[in-house]
Amino acid sequence: MKKLTISFCFYLIALSVSAQLVATDKYAVYQNFTGVDYLFVFNGILPGTEIRFTGSGDNVKWYRFSDTTTPYSTLPYIFPEDASGYILDVDGHQTSVWVIDYQNYLPVFHTLASDESSDNRCNELTLLLDANVPELYYYTLSGIRRKINRNFTLSYQTLEWDNEWKTVERTKKVTLPVAEITVPAPLCNTQFSLQGDQFVSEPSLSLQPVGIVSSSYTATALECHIKTSTTARTEKNEDERPTSDALSGSAPLEMLFNAEVNNAGTIFYKWDIYKDNQLLVSRSDKEHRYTFTEAGTYNVKLTVNNDFCSSSDSVSISVSTSDLQVPNVFTPNGDGINDEFRVAYKSLISFDARIYNRWGRMVYHWNDPQKGWDGTIGGKKAPVGAYFYVIKAIGADGIKYSKKGDINLLRGREN
Repeated sequence: MKKLTISFCFYLIALSVSAQLVATDKYAVYQNFTGVDYLFVFNGILPGTEIRFTGSGDNVKWYRFSDTTTPYSTLPYIFPEDASGYILDVDGHQTSVWVIDYQNYLPVFHTLASDESSDNRCNELTLLLDANVPELYYYTLSGIRRKINRNFTLSYQTLEWDNEWKTVERTKKVTLPVAEITVPAPLCNTQFSLQGDQFVSEPSLSLQPVGIVSSSYTATALECHIKTSTTARTEKNEDERPTSDALSGSAPLEMLFNAEVNNAGTIFYKWDIYKDNQLLVSRSDKEHRYTFTEAGTYNVKLTVNNDFCSSSDSVSISVSTSDLQVPNVFTPNGDGINDEFRVAYKSLISFDARIYNRWGRMVYHWNDPQKGWDGTIGGKKAPVGAYFYVIKAIGADGIKYSKKGDINLLRGREN
């Protein structure tokens, strides 16, 4: 016994065929759907093709749907005909059977082509199908004609964005006959393949593949994505220091924006950067590098166009407010702990620091807040004691810092 699975206009489950009903030649049998007990589908009904009852019973009779009073046969078997219904009566227990010869319903495909005139082709694509697909049907015992959907599979390729473009296969179930098939507009050049129906995939029927493949389709739909890269900083005295994939952080925030677009003709690029709904800059390159030096939230928008379609994407960038904290002691003894006099800060766009000794002589000067004083003067260790710092800075939020104070240089045990 074998299990077969096929979908019709409602969900049909092909169950294992009872050992009491078998057939010859290439066939598949389906059970339990509205109005008939068994559907026998043959790949060609030959003169000797039969459906046979193999069970036991004292009184076996076959009737046609068209005449339920006069027995069609009193033998255990019948020679079935296409598009015919039969009733098997065994000692008063009746089973209904409908017969289809698939060879009489072979689909014939002529053309499958894209509709290039559609006004909505940037979002969806309409395929025009010219085909002759005969209707499959059966009758119930009560005389109701029921359609069996012929389910074909349309397959094609498109692109999918997952931080990079990937080619993916898309499929869609299509119930024929129809003259038009609509799919989301593919993002890459592709061909469309329409294959089926569900009976063709049934091994026991041994049907030849039936379908059609379109000519090559050239993509016009656009989809764009912004890919970002941020210049990272690693010094630990900077709070909210940016990482390479950050969309926020301490100023100055230097970022590279790259337009990732599917290949669909000649592409025109436009970058717009806004802050508080005011346009700051507009560029037309595929890549755009920009340094954010003011605290706040920015909107970076990418718009791409070709001759037919457009697409856009945007990202939000956040630049931190500023802060500046100054320590009052450091221990440059080589133990790796607090060996330099450094400020703790974030979002400073201007910085100037000077160290003076007790006699007012400047002994060290630097302009990068990531760096600091290592406790040397002219390459030699500075004497232990108190020194005086003067620090001036400007934050990305416009705050001006002016800090002065004492710094104690201690060495302790040196390593």
